[in-house]
Amino acid sequence: MHGFTLLFILIVVGGTALQLWLATRQSAAARAHRDRVPEAFVGQVSLEAHRKAADYTAAKVRLARIGTVLDALLTLALTVGGGIAALDALWMRSAGSELWRGTAVIGSVSALVMLANLPLSLWRTFVLEARFGFNRTTVRLFLLDRIKGLALTVLLGVPVVLAALWLMVRAGNAWWLWAFGGWVVLTLLLSWVWPVVIAPLFNRFSPLADVALKARIEALLGRCGFTSNGVFVVDGSRRSAHGNAYFTGLGRHKRIVFFDTLLEQLTPAEIEAVLAHELGHFRLHHVRARLAVSIAMMFAALALLGSLARRSAFYHALGVAQPSAHAALLLFAFAAPAVLYFATPLSSLWSRRHEYAADRFAAAHADAHALATALVKLYGNNASTLTPDPLYSGFHDSHPPPLARIARLTGV
Repeated sequence: MHGFTLLFILIVVGGTALQLWLATRQSAAARAHRDRVPEAFVGQVSLEAHRKAADYTAAKVRLARIGTVLDALLTLALTVGGGIAALDALWMRSAGSELWRGTAVIGSVSALVMLANLPLSLWRTFVLEARFGFNRTTVRLFLLDRIKGLALTVLLGVPVVLAALWLMVRAGNAWWLWAFGGWVVLTLLLSWVWPVVIAPLFNRFSPLADVALKARIEALLGRCGFTSNGVFVVDGSRRSAHGNAYFTGLGRHKRIVFFDTLLEQLTPAEIEAVLAHELGHFRLHHVRARLAVSIAMMFAALALLGSLARRSAFYHALGVAQPSAHAALLLFAFAAPAVLYFATPLSSLWSRRHEYAADRFAAAHADAHALATALVKLYGNNASTLTPDPLYSGFHDSHPPPLARIARLTGV
């Protein structure tokens, strides 16, 4: 066995074992504290809601463990197991150009992964989420979402894949620089048009109708120096009872978006505080920093791929005997996440620091107590566990643990 093959298998198996171990700890932590509401939340979160959150967390963990094992099996089967090579040989018999054959192979692998994960998606939506009273998605809406998503993937993905493969074949060793430039342009373009072109294909966005709340929000925007293309309400209740708020878009297409479920749960002061938190991410340049890091990481990833794609050992070690541009893309797409998983704690830590900073910004421009009560309501209404396992949280969670976050806001 090739040394790199063994290393790759150890990385995949090790990462999977780590994920399963952390998930087990998370489930155990939720169940261990199931019958006692943390003291800081007594009187704000009922014991019934706390137990529901513990049971919901345990149920999500059980499903996530299945997904983790499935992902590992797919990764190994398609790479060192020869799956990609077999699909490549199958499409080799078709009478198409190398570019179209490569696109067909990539499409086949993507379809296989999607189909393999479909049962989990169905179970998550119609069993797990329904069991805890969150699902509002109908079978018809579920199918429409998948059809629209598939159509968008084909419409946007096929030209991108063809362009990438053409560059890899025709642009010489510096192909990855051209690919990087194209990726940056495409990313910025999609971020600009997403709110007004793509997102409305899946949801209805309506201008905020509450005049008093709109005036309050506009006053907050003025204090924070933020301009947008409007404040909108999205019909999140068509799919789920979970609530959220976010802003999206670039330039004149920036939008502030509230889930209708969120507006139903919170008071005007709490909504203002939640929005102040989201604005904090913008004013503190968190969004810009994350974009810059993603661009830098893509640059490094494409540079590495550019080097690996020229080495036959890269293909042979991961189960492909015949090097090709599409095989390089697929092998890298499966290998990179397996390796990068071990860097998850760093990105999670960075994200949690951003959340704390956005909380401080919100406390300075709105009511800190209102933000704290809003978060408590959201924890309860979304059945988020108040007692996550410290190791699991430190590794995976992009937001601070509830106890620590509330304590900072209330000064406890």
